[in-house]
Order: sequence, then structure tokens, then C-alpha cells
Amino acid sequence: MSWLPGEKLHYAETHFKFKLPWSLLYRPWPEIIVDAPFQFVKGSKPALWIVVRDGDHFPITLEKIDVELVRTTDENTEAANTESVATIFQTLDIEAKEAFGFYRVELGDLPAGSYKATAIIYARRDGKKKRFARWNLPGLKPAPLRFQVLAEELPKPEGYAFGEMHCHTHYSSDHVEYGATPEVMQQAAKAVGLDFVNFTDHAYDFAFADEDYTKEAETPVTKFQRLKEEIANLPKSPLLLAGEEVSAGNSKGENVHMTVLGPEGYLPGLGDCGRYWLDNKPTRRIDQILDMTTAPCFAAHPWQQMSALERFIFRRGYWHSEDLQMDKPHSIRGIQFWNGIRDEGFTLGRDWWIEELGKGHYLLPIAGNDAHGDLNDTTSVALPLVSLRHSREHVFGKVRTAIYVGPELSCEGLQKAFLGDNCFITDGPALWWERENGALAFHARSNREMGGGFRYILIYGRRRLMNGKLAEAEEVLKESLVAAPETADLRIPTAGFAYLRAECETATGRFALTSAAQL
Repeated sequence: MSWLPGEKLHYAETHFKFKLPWSLLYRPWPEIIVDAPFQFVKGSKPALWIVVRDGDHFPITLEKIDVELVRTTDENTEAANTESVATIFQTLDIEAKEAFGFYRVELGDLPAGSYKATAIIYARRDGKKKRFARWNLPGLKPAPLRFQVLAEELPKPEGYAFGEMHCHTHYSSDHVEYGATPEVMQQAAKAVGLDFVNFTDHAYDFAFADEDYTKEAETPVTKFQRLKEEIANLPKSPLLLAGEEVSAGNSKGENVHMTVLGPEGYLPGLGDCGRYWLDNKPTRRIDQILDMTTAPCFAAHPWQQMSALERFIFRRGYWHSEDLQMDKPHSIRGIQFWNGIRDEGFTLGRDWWIEELGKGHYLLPIAGNDAHGDLNDTTSVALPLVSLRHSREHVFGKVRTAIYVGPELSCEGLQKAFLGDNCFITDGPALWWERENGALAFHARSNREMGGGFRYILIYGRRRLMNGKLAEAEEVLKESLVAAPETADLRIPTAGFAYLRAECETATGRFALTSAAQL
């Protein structure tokens, strides 16, 4: 459980009262949220989901939904020009009695563009009828869904796969947060243009019972196996992997989070689960977890800032160089410093990644969103038992990791690809490199929907000195300032360099960054 200020909590649970007679968030109704992917790629069918949580405790009837669709000139500004497109009235008559209910509502064929959707839900419980705008979360003002219907293909080089590397299903459920089902997330992945999804549910949530989050499960292996079985019963594409987010002890005895790509089995880590009050000593060290699996492992949001109270109570800390275990046969393979948004955690994490490159540690840059089922925006706990909030900071699939896999995509192929050095991370444009004879060719591609032309393309390199060591700092080898073109190709001679890498940003602020090509 993680509910202190500074934590990103999602699909907020409102029924936990700590067995006290009060909670400003408590309502004798299930949580009801209307959600939708943030974009629909060309050829996908626009749809939304009505999410009902705790219907087993508070059964309701969903009577109908009204959706007003408005096309806008800009999805991010309230002052954008708007054009009414349609109003959908749909009778539901759904008996929502499950712990997790996800009910799909088709929006029909929509022309390309940016949309705002205002959804009104009509529901009945114990003879009482209520009307909710977008959600029934107490104290949270209604907010329209915002999404794009794309007319163009996503810029993606041949042989690369787009993936969500950090997200949570309904197996990451506790007193204040919960995720979506693998089935819903697979459909959302297809809508937003992902080729694979690495589910990284908390190791500590696998270890506690579904019916009571404070009681340990008989065996966490069983719950992990249930996730794998759910995945096995779904279509093969987009590819879904049962991964994990493991709490592990760093070199200072603090809890940090490590994500794992398709481990062979369950990996334990209960250190900062919050179920034992102040007893939050790490279950196992990072090196011990690495010894338990051969799957690629990544430092998750290594420098995401947290409060002093959170560090004290949950004994959480940050990642350090010695935590990467670079001298071990199985070391940390990459650093997920892009965690949904480019904030201070992104900046500090990127700086740390570059510092490690300077030591000859060719770690991969990884992007993920840490979304707990959040497809359009994030609902979260602001002050436990008192208030909620929402933002668009950790949305499923919004930032993605692109990895070169070749013509076929499989779990084994992905794991092998992450042992290589060729990937990029992006929230829009494509930016990648190819090795040539004596040079490295960098390619950048964008389109109008992914941010238009490039504001800049920067090529960085670090020289190898005569004594074999690496230069103290990177240098900018080429700075391409482009006013409008959405295509750029730059060739850089490799002589004298230990590695080269690139970054770019489009006119509207969409960003991409490549891995370092070791030379």
C-alpha cells in the first residue's frame, strides 16, 4: 500500500476506512469511472469503457450512458475551437455485480482529429437512481475524456516494436488503487499502437489476498500463475508478458523498485508494501533478486522524487551506481528514467544514465508510464480518507519504448533484443540509428499528429582517450535546427568515439531519445 503525498496512486479506491467510523471519501456505491485510450491509431475502432469497482459489495444496475463528442483544434487547450460531432445515447441495462467490471461502449466511426467526450452515466442501486458525469468519485470535479483519432500511421522504423514497459493490471490492488484487466489493457494497447505490453504488477500485491489486502495470500506464486493464465487465454497480439515490479534493497538498505521483463516465475519483494506499518526492511537485496532470474531487469523510476515522510515510513530510497551490479554476469539492463512525464525525476534519471555511460556501462534508456489501468488520465488519492485528484501524467502507452526485434515478436525474442543496444524511447517521433561502415546513420521521422517538424535534433558523442578511458563529458557533434521538415537523416563518422546517441523534439514538444551505440 502506498498512499503518502508524492506517490502516484491510480483508479482511486474509496471504500477503505481503517475500521474507523468516518472517511470523507467513503460512499456505499461502487467506484464508477468512464475511461478511454488517449489515442486511436489508424484502423482501430474508437470506444470507451465504463469501469465499475467493488460491484460485488455494492451491486448496481447501469441503466444508460450519454456521450457528447466534440472535435477540437487542440486536445490540450481549453481555448481551442470546437465542433460538435455527435451525441450517443445508449441503453445499457447492465447488472454490475463483479469485483472488477469493464464494459465497452463503441463510439462508431469518427473522422480523424482531437476530441473531447463528455460522458453521463445513469445508475440504480437499492431503488435509488443517480446520475454521474465521468465518474462518481467524491469531491472530484467532472473532466471530459480527451483523445485523438489518427489519420496517419505512427512513425516507426521497420523491425522495431513499440512497448509499454511499466504498467499494472487488477493484480496490483490494495486499499487505495487498482488496475484494469489484461483483456482491457490488450484492447487499449491495440488502440494506441503498441506491439507488446510488459505487465509489472507489484510483487507485494501478489503476496496478499484479494478479499483482504492486509492478509497474506497462501502462496503468491498462485496469483502470479493466474495472471499468466489470463494472458494465455487472450489473443496473441498485441503480445502480453507477465512481468513484475519488485521491491528490493539497495546498497543503503532502502527499498527501490525494479521491473522485470517476463520472469520465469514469481519474484518476492515486500519491503515497502505498507502492510506491516513501520516494519519495512527490504525482503531481498537487488543482487539476490538478480540471482533468481535470467530475465532482463530494469531500475524503475530511479530518481522520482518523494517526500521525507515517505522515505521514513516506507524506507524508500533512490538507485545508485553500485546497485546496478555491473560487475555481475546478470546485471541491471536498463534505467526507466522516463516515467510518464518529463519531470525532475526524468532529468535526474537521464543525468544518471549519461553518467553511467561515461563509466562504460551501456545501459538502455527505458520509458514506461506506471499506469494502473489509467487509459486517459489518472485518478489518485491526494490526502488519504479526505480528498482525490486527477491528472494526465501516467497514461497507459503514452510514452513507449521501441526496441529492434526483427520480423517476429515473441517473449524470448524480446528478452534477447533487450540484451542488445538498439532502442529508443518516445512520446511521438521516431529516432533511431543504424551502423554503417565507419559511421552511424541517425534517422528522425515525425508527422503532423506526432508534433510536426523538429525543433531540434542533437547528436551526442563521448570520445575514447589515448589511455583507453572515456572523456569526462559528452560533446554535441551535430545540432540540426529544423523549422518545418518532418524527416531528417544525419551521418556521423565514428572514429575516435566510444559511443554516439541522439535526442530530438518536435515543434509541439514531443520528444525522443536513442540508446547509446557502442563503437
